[in-house]
Amino acid sequence: MDKALHVWVEGRVQGVFFRDSTRRKASELGLRGWVRNLSDGRVEAMFVGSEEACEKALDFVGEGPPGAVVRRTESRWEELPRQELSGFEIRG
Repeated sequence: MDKALHVWVEGRVQGVFFRDSTRRKASELGLRGWVRNLSDGRVEAMFVGSEEACEKALDFVGEGPPGAVVRRTESRWEELPRQELSGFEIRG
């Protein structure tokens, strides 16, 4: 059964290929969803798939790609999105 994990990441996470690295990792894990930059400097992501894959994605964003400095992550399990997600995309 699919789960949905909503994540926010703080630190030096913009301008360091964080979104693209997250997209590649999520795709590798078979997850659907999205990742985007927020105007306050954080990155936000929604991972949809198995609980195990979502937790692996959370571990990845907790470290970030080379060049990123993750200070804090916040996450919560949510209801599955109403819209069907067909892959993992970078938004705005």
